[in-house]
Amino acid sequence: MDKLLIRGGRSLQGQIDVAGAKNAALPELCAALLTDQPVELRNVPRLQDVATMLKLIRNMGVSAQHHDDGRVLLDAGALHTPEAPYELVKTMRASVLALGPLLSRVGRAKVSLPGGCAIGSRPVDQHIKGLQAMGADIQVEHGYMLASLPAGRTRLKGARITTDMVTVTGTENFLMAAALAEGETILENAAQEPEIADLAEMLIRMGAKIEGHGTSKIRIQGVERLHGCQHQVVADRIEAGTFLCAVAATGGDVVLRHGRADHLEAVIEKLQAAGAQIEAGEDFIRIRSLGRLQAQSFRTTEYPGFPTDMQAQFMAINCIAEGASKVTETIFENRFMHVNELVRLGAKIQIDGKVAMVQGVPRLSGASVMATDLRASASLVIAGLVADGETIVDRIYHLDRGYDRMEVKLRALGADIERVK
Repeated sequence: MDKLLIRGGRSLQGQIDVAGAKNAALPELCAALLTDQPVELRNVPRLQDVATMLKLIRNMGVSAQHHDDGRVLLDAGALHTPEAPYELVKTMRASVLALGPLLSRVGRAKVSLPGGCAIGSRPVDQHIKGLQAMGADIQVEHGYMLASLPAGRTRLKGARITTDMVTVTGTENFLMAAALAEGETILENAAQEPEIADLAEMLIRMGAKIEGHGTSKIRIQGVERLHGCQHQVVADRIEAGTFLCAVAATGGDVVLRHGRADHLEAVIEKLQAAGAQIEAGEDFIRIRSLGRLQAQSFRTTEYPGFPTDMQAQFMAINCIAEGASKVTETIFENRFMHVNELVRLGAKIQIDGKVAMVQGVPRLSGASVMATDLRASASLVIAGLVADGETIVDRIYHLDRGYDRMEVKLRALGADIERVK
């Protein structure tokens, strides 16, 4: 099992490219199931979750080739097995994204209940209720969702869907299912993340009729057929935010090429309030950080608020910042599992339910720590970069699920970090 060995204390300098977004690439790979024509995705990151999704759709009969330049060529013309078995999806919750496209394209699907990081429950009941409103018959048996169209129906039907909570994967599933449904579908309380808008843009290129993506109300006019397309995956705002936090914590001057500041406004606002200098253009973000930062309190919430996927990384900054801060997590109930590991490095943090109180300390000291989930891994890497001495981060397979060769990019910026067996 691989680990990361980090010798802290170096500032970061230079330029790196931001990879394509995992949370856009995964639904867009599933969107290729909606057509029997070839689809080309560009800027697809090389991540464990992407490899798992490619394996999953190949198992369905899809031709899928991932090239070194980030292109993925997909052809679902020979789709023959509309199933997502447990063995292939137990490590990845995004598997549920196959449900809507399969049901809409071939009229049936058998999809395992999803797995993923142990950061909290992600109920699929919203997916089921929404697709049932579109006319699907869905049963949950033996850990699988068994979905089909009623006898005599060849297409889902449009519906007005209002979810009980804002759900990103639910919004994506409904978008894909509604693209081929009969009539109009209106999504109320829709998620507004940039990755959803990017998926909608891909579907529009395939011939879908969608309005309002990027807002809380999306309107889809179903069409009988979608065609192939070429589409570039949007830049990963969470990877960009993670590197911004790394530079803010260690000090330095770094340019993130292809970074989208307009997708990170809540994070950038907190970084600037902490004392980091940030400038941005259409296709880059530059951050400069000198001296000790000021601790910042924040509360996670749905986009465009402060993202839960950036909570752990910003907490690492607060651990070594001047003053005390209050971090409130409202999205996932188990997303403070990195706290005990940060404490091993010398951080002062106390948890009370959904709130973590962080008292900044002048320095952290290297130690062996264990990653518990994807973003927790990133926070431990950031902490290791500023800690005195050596830090070893174990179980970095979590990190590989969502970051494209993080240690390679950090080394390019001057960090002393290496992957060891």
